Amino acid sequence: MAEPAETDEDDGAATLAMPPVASLDAAPGLDSFLLEGAEGNLWFERRSRVLFVTFDNLATLDTPYPRLPWMHARVAGLGYSLLGVQSFAKDWFRQDTAPALIRGLQQRGFFAQFDTVVLVGASMGGFAALNFAPLIPGAQVLAFSPQSTMSRAICPFEKRFSHPVTRMDWTRQPFLDAAAAVPYLQNAVILYDPFVPEDKAHAARLAGPGVRFLRLGHASHQAIRTVVKSDALPQMLREFAETGDVGTEFWRNLRRRKGLRTWRRNFIETLAQRGHPRLLLRACDYMLAEGDYLFARTARRKVLERHPHLAEGRPY
Repeated sequence: MAEPAETDEDDGAATLAMPPVASLDAAPGLDSFLLEGAEGNLWFERRSRVLFVTFDNLATLDTPYPRLPWMHARVAGLGYSLLGVQSFAKDWFRQDTAPALIRGLQQRGFFAQFDTVVLVGASMGGFAALNFAPLIPGAQVLAFSPQSTMSRAICPFEKRFSHPVTRMDWTRQPFLDAAAAVPYLQNAVILYDPFVPEDKAHAARLAGPGVRFLRLGHASHQAIRTVVKSDALPQMLREFAETGDVGTEFWRNLRRRKGLRTWRRNFIETLAQRGHPRLLLRACDYMLAEGDYLFARTARRKVLERHPHLAEGRPY
């Protein structure tokens, strides 16, 4: 299965200026620092008393290190502080470095400097954001299409991303299963596509009193990209940082998703898979009236081959 494209597109044009390397003891008093580890780094920039802690995902790691943290440009554009948790491998943060450095900062009072701390990640990064949130008391979480675990003993339904997963140890504790963190989450929002069976099954395992779900149908596992391309991400981040919720401005901007080519393709594929020929034809006709979408034309041809009686009175 192809890896999800979850990159922060604005960061490609940003200038890489590494912050100074620091020790754990010195870090809390600095306005920027880089904590180096054997399996990853923590990159910090102070801007306000709102801190976003962002986690790498598979697509981020396609850019060799050194690189900017995920969501660097977007968080900076909103004027918030950033702690980027970076991995050197596609490892779902099944490593000792990241949790040790986060725990070390917590023990030294680093996170107490901020009024709001939000952990954000997508897929692999969403797993880490949920998993590590209990290390920071009071932290909130915004996770896009997260896995609860990649252990096939725990989640036999999860067979995606076999190449990176089989190279890691999914038997040892700690941080094996993000579902174990759920009782400690005070406010977590998980956005996922309920038509992706694996993502739906992971979401079910992550249900709890402090967890809310945003179901974004036809976004696929790349739900973060649907939010980005709808220009709804800045509003989402701002609203969540200021209110702990996702409000009307986000949903208003997200209406644009229905004009996205990828969303339309996913919608057509879902209708075809779920066996709704009349609705599928209506959707194809609507899209073909706006443009020559090959996927809509192909789907329309196939459904009419199976149900020729539905062709009467239709265009094309």
